[in-house]
Amino acid sequence: MPICQNCNNKWSWKQTIKKTTTLNPAMTCPYCGEKQYQTQKSRMKNGALNIVILLPLLLNIFFDIPGFILLSLFPILFIVIMSLYPFFIKISSKEEYINFFKT
Repeated sequence: MPICQNCNNKWSWKQTIKKTTTLNPAMTCPYCGEKQYQTQKSRMKNGALNIVILLPLLLNIFFDIPGFILLSLFPILFIVIMSLYPFFIKISSKEEYINFFKT
């Protein structure tokens, strides 16, 4: 679970889901009110975790999986990923941007 860098309070699972499902990259700490941002490393991990939801499509290429099983795997994986999602979130008090051109 994320820990605020300003007040060092640990966010709950529900608070984390609520704060990260908005389009605004700034997340206000529920305890001290300071703006917090998801770290770049955390964004990359969660992006890779979201790809797991598409795993049944890859399995279907190699194995002949019946359609009802394939379609039932999507909601199951979605629920599993969403329940694990807050545990991979790390936050910082500074906003980080992707630097594609590292020198």
